Amino acid sequence: MGFVSEFKEFISKGNVLDLAVGVIIGGAFGKIVSSLTDDILMPILSLLTGGIDFKEWFFALDGKTYASLDLAKEAKAATINYGLFLNAIITFLLMAFAIFWIVKLANRFKKPQVVVAVPDPAPTKEEMLLTEIRDALRSRA
Repeated sequence: MGFVSEFKEFISKGNVLDLAVGVIIGGAFGKIVSSLTDDILMPILSLLTGGIDFKEWFFALDGKTYASLDLAKEAKAATINYGLFLNAIITFLLMAFAIFWIVKLANRFKKPQVVVAVPDPAPTKEEMLLTEIRDALRSRA
């Protein structure tokens, strides 16, 4: 099989197309969740916390005090930016919360799956014969 025909077969498989659609939809969904987090949830959180801005919380390792993180970076001071880390954690938690509620809402619109109970098939002649043999052996003992 030639390279071109092998590539055509690979591309035309359903899994590759499903994956491509999933990646595209996932990217769009990511933008929705980011917007929900940045444009709706974060302003509410900022209002509730009195507008605390964690991004200016840092510790300069050179022992000096800087008025802002930008000034510390201008001075080329090594800093531990624990405020940015806190922002990342809060953003992650808000995104997880948003995704949880979106999935919960989407599951409401899903049709419930019907579970069909399949009865056990009737025993075969061999199974019935073996059962009789087993029972006969038990009764002897």
